[in-house]
Amino acid sequence: MPNISNRAQQMPPSPVRKLVPFALQAKQRGTKVYHLNIGQPDIETPETALNALKNIDLKVLEYALSEGNIEYRKALTEYYHSLDFTDLTPDHFIVTNGGSEALNFAISTLCDDEDEVIIPEPYYANYNGFTSTFNVKVVAIPSSIDTGFALPPIEEFEKKITAKTRAIVICNPGNPTGYLYTREELQKLAEIALKYDIVVISDEVYREYVYDGKQQVSMLAFPELAENCIIIDSESKRYSMCGVRIGCLITRSKKIRDAAMLFAQARLSPVLLGQIAATAAHQNDGAYIRAVREEYTHRRNVLVDLLNSIPGVICPKPKGAFYCVAELPVDDTEKFAQWLLEKYTLNNETIMVAPAGGFYSDPELGKKQVRIAYVLKEEDLRKSAEILRNALEKYRLEFNL
Repeated sequence: MPNISNRAQQMPPSPVRKLVPFALQAKQRGTKVYHLNIGQPDIETPETALNALKNIDLKVLEYALSEGNIEYRKALTEYYHSLDFTDLTPDHFIVTNGGSEALNFAISTLCDDEDEVIIPEPYYANYNGFTSTFNVKVVAIPSSIDTGFALPPIEEFEKKITAKTRAIVICNPGNPTGYLYTREELQKLAEIALKYDIVVISDEVYREYVYDGKQQVSMLAFPELAENCIIIDSESKRYSMCGVRIGCLITRSKKIRDAAMLFAQARLSPVLLGQIAATAAHQNDGAYIRAVREEYTHRRNVLVDLLNSIPGVICPKPKGAFYCVAELPVDDTEKFAQWLLEKYTLNNETIMVAPAGGFYSDPELGKKQVRIAYVLKEEDLRKSAEILRNALEKYRLEFNL
């Protein structure tokens, strides 16, 4: 038998997808499973994007440019101009196969083996996978559910900076918490990045979906970070088109861009068909995003209120994205999530949640928490909350909690 690399053996499993085999077995038994575990919206993709794919009139589906085709980069430029970043040009964008590849490019451009990136936790679980691939160490700084997962004190960041620190990574608004960073918090990060000459990698793929009259503040709003900032963006959640696998890396730094382009050229090109769909999606007048934002606001309010009405459940109300982290009155949410799929049903239905341990560097910190995505329609969210309430009662009785 061939040897498997240490790199492969050290790759962490996805906390979002690791329970999929149990969900498939439940479905095979005839159980309906409500998927609260994954950020796959049920919102329809813009009609302009779908029509662009249906009406493709190409004789050859050729390679795209490594940096992305100019038509799509122009569409991105116009989009960012609408956000008042009018200095950006198509040359500031490198189109990637999803935001995931943009993160890979960012980390591989900045970091060598055993370098470090600082990340407030809980954080998007795949950050572990991206850093592990390049033998980069995540230095985590815990935030607390008691403060709604606000940015930890800036002094905690300074304590963790070493000669090997290359970047601070944030997700704004956040996955898994839905936390929305304030301008004051981001200003502190900008100052510390300049003080130590490190880069802020800001994952802003949920930018449009912020609530209660709030607005997302991009790290692009700090021009002093021109050489010390990378933005990660994606069309997946903006236009409910996860399957097109189109994202981008944005930077004002020519040095960083030129280095990242070497990786872009090595992987040849981003998806042509995805760029065609994404370019068309940007042709809408904003009505689509406004309508979707209103729908997510309603879903958030319904779900979070229901969760907090369940005895023992604590769930801060997120200000953005379409996730929340809830603390449950159980001994271990990994065990509970598997039990939901293997042993439990209510009227032949159950739910699938993502145990939050996988969103922390130390899984113990998330042992009693789950991430829930409110990407289902209201009726399904209400049923899911009813199932969770009943399941918690049954679970606690079964295990004498």
